[in-house]
Amino acid sequence: MSELAIRASGIGKKYPLHHQHPHHNGLRHIVEAKLKGGLRALTGRRDPAAERPSVEDFWALRNVSFDIKPGEVVGIIGRNGAGKSTLLKILSRITEPTEGRVEIKGRVASLLEVGTGFHPELTGRENIYLNGTILGMTRKEINRKFDEIIAFAETEMFLDTPVKHHSSGMYVRLAFAVAAHLEPEILIVDEVLAVGDAQFQKKCLGKMEDVSKREGRTVLFVSHNMAAIAALTNRAILLKKGGVEYSGNPKEAFDRYMTDDTPTEEIYTAPPNPERPNIIRAEVECSQAGYSHESGQLWRARFEIHYPYTLPKASLSFQIFNQFQTAVLKFDAYDQDVQICKGAGVTRVTCTIPHLDLNIGTFFLKVRLAGPPGGLHYETLDSICPFTVVILDRTTADGWKPEACSYLVGSSWNVE
Repeated sequence: MSELAIRASGIGKKYPLHHQHPHHNGLRHIVEAKLKGGLRALTGRRDPAAERPSVEDFWALRNVSFDIKPGEVVGIIGRNGAGKSTLLKILSRITEPTEGRVEIKGRVASLLEVGTGFHPELTGRENIYLNGTILGMTRKEINRKFDEIIAFAETEMFLDTPVKHHSSGMYVRLAFAVAAHLEPEILIVDEVLAVGDAQFQKKCLGKMEDVSKREGRTVLFVSHNMAAIAALTNRAILLKKGGVEYSGNPKEAFDRYMTDDTPTEEIYTAPPNPERPNIIRAEVECSQAGYSHESGQLWRARFEIHYPYTLPKASLSFQIFNQFQTAVLKFDAYDQDVQICKGAGVTRVTCTIPHLDLNIGTFFLKVRLAGPPGGLHYETLDSICPFTVVILDRTTADGWKPEACSYLVGSSWNVE
């Protein structure tokens, strides 16, 4: 272990899944239950749902092993539910593995979602000192890095404002600046950089490269931006169904990821979570049959949100990614004027785009359900609701190719 920054040996993480049996709280339900029970008694047939255990074990990770050397930059990729976030939480010591062992040498700074490690009631200045203290730094060490953090985050005007009033972009700027500058030996970054603008993402990638190459620190990050992984990492780990599918060359990992034969359902569905809000259904409505969209035509995305309690100022956002895992468009719906998630129940939300001018290819959604900036993050769904885009009644000498561009814009040409 002396020559390693991280050693994971047979990591497994198990979660209990609680199944709710239907409640017969009305006369109709009671009569139906009695009739069904009587019919089963006569026919000898059993009810699988009734015999289903109330609690099942779900392994988010199983038998995950790898070694990471100091100074390595490792990308972690995989589809939704592959176990990426669970792995990062274990490596960040946020949660303990059910089985296996993790050995980490050095201080770890992690940025797993917007606001991780920040107290919303404290100011930006106070949160910088709080995070530094958590990392074991002295006040003198934090003072030495303070101006550099603020300069990188570019949030001087809001330094003494409680971070709950920061926008999501300001929040992630400050959070990344703190995590990257407080001298951790190991930096762990999740997909949160997608919140920032393109210029800031480039700045963050440059900082991660600087941290690893010039300072010799170890960096792990999850991203669906394969161009960033190819440019920054020297190794990638592909997770599939809670296990390591491949570990090695980033291009090979990406090729295996893209040729994965795991079926992706056009309609995403999930059972309601009794403990926290979640998205129970997501679907796209295309202009053609079979989830095929004609470029330039009307397109819709529909979502059903389950919430066991009132969500003040809940926000739903989604991105459209192409087959190269590059974000093309982003849409946000902030529940501020009308409280749609009021009480407890299900809210149906529809986003309509009159003219979706995508180039041909295959596209996916990435959906995020959260509170207001600085609030809780409830759920992120990656690579769901695939649909294809076609172009009809338009021709070009070179032909339409997915790699040529992602979005089409009308133009006029004039020759003098």
